[in-house]
Amino acid sequence: MRLLVASSIGTIVEWYDFAIFAVCAALVFNTAFFPVSDPLAGLLAALATQAVGFVARPLGGWFFGALGDRIGRKRSLVASLLLMGGSTVAMGLLPTYAQVGALAPILLVVLRLLQGFAVGGESTGALVIVAESLPARQRGLWTGFPMVGGPAGNVLATAAIGAALGFFGQAAFADWAWRLPFLASAVLILFGFWVRRRVEESPAFIEVQKNRHDVPRAPLREALAGHPSDMARVLFVKAAESALFYLFSSFFIVLATVYLAASRSDALNALFWGSLLEVAAILAAGAAADRFGRRPVTLVGLVTGVMAAFYLFTLGKGASSAELTTATLLTLSCHGVIVGGMSAYFTELFPARVRYTAMSTAYSAAAVLGGAMAPVIGTWLLEVFHTPLAVGIYAAVMVVPGIWAMVTTRETRGTDLLQ
Repeated sequence: MRLLVASSIGTIVEWYDFAIFAVCAALVFNTAFFPVSDPLAGLLAALATQAVGFVARPLGGWFFGALGDRIGRKRSLVASLLLMGGSTVAMGLLPTYAQVGALAPILLVVLRLLQGFAVGGESTGALVIVAESLPARQRGLWTGFPMVGGPAGNVLATAAIGAALGFFGQAAFADWAWRLPFLASAVLILFGFWVRRRVEESPAFIEVQKNRHDVPRAPLREALAGHPSDMARVLFVKAAESALFYLFSSFFIVLATVYLAASRSDALNALFWGSLLEVAAILAAGAAADRFGRRPVTLVGLVTGVMAAFYLFTLGKGASSAELTTATLLTLSCHGVIVGGMSAYFTELFPARVRYTAMSTAYSAAAVLGGAMAPVIGTWLLEVFHTPLAVGIYAAVMVVPGIWAMVTTRETRGTDLLQ
């Protein structure tokens, strides 16, 4: 139980940090850090800064993955948590463009790069230590717990931002109160650090350490040489999942407030309830993957995710709060099915000696391919074609390779992770 709490709280903290940046990029940063005469240009610049964080993720995935394969999963996870938390708190202290000019967006980009570097090894590291430490029979369910960090982070982020908006008002929030959710993450970071320091190292890594000749000298080179096809499968499935996640969360805020003319509070409420339901969907899908297999559950999530995308992206202007909430409940629950199916699957593709590195590298590169530019591309498509349907087609294109990867893969349920 301690391990589940430690893995979950760490990913929740890190994705809370990522989520508050994503929401503020759509609501505040376009004016606070990129004040240009064209509102669309300012919004695109802010969303591009969000995308910058993804650029550092493959490097972070390689760094923390190699660190985890060489000195331990636990130490790597503690280090990533502290780096992520420190850069997020620093964002809450940044001066704006009005105060220091061009230095403000530069500092924001630097901190965003540090955020991306840190998160590169977080989700995969938490997955690895949980998968290697808990009983294999319910591995799908257990690995679902660290993966609730994404939607749970969204729940906390939207709650924190919604509270700040409600208490201080939109004018004060845009002026200074947006900083409070960033600063509040310090409390979560300290708790996450305390919990993670108390967990034990995974049995699989301890076994590798007992045989010192099994510790890889160059984990990435070995992973690329020995497991390229499986790394490609992780890349395609994760890219599909990431594209849907950021279209259903970050871009959803833009879609709702800019195109559908909904209020910020309605958009945030919809995202809050959708993210809350996704937590349950991830755990339920993980349990289903233990019963029916990783392949069928992940495939169901990918196919229904595309169908849900077309539902969301055919909403018309003036959509009601109920319609927004219904769409978000549908899209994020389908996304949760993908996550619940793929989590254990990824850990079961690779041997223990290079598992962290192989997963983290492919996983982080996929996040760049699928998630980095999804909100920017979505916003651009909306501006060019004047219809969200174009975004739905883009989502489908991103998901097709992931479906192919799962159709052609082997079933991994029951794999021995000590090997």
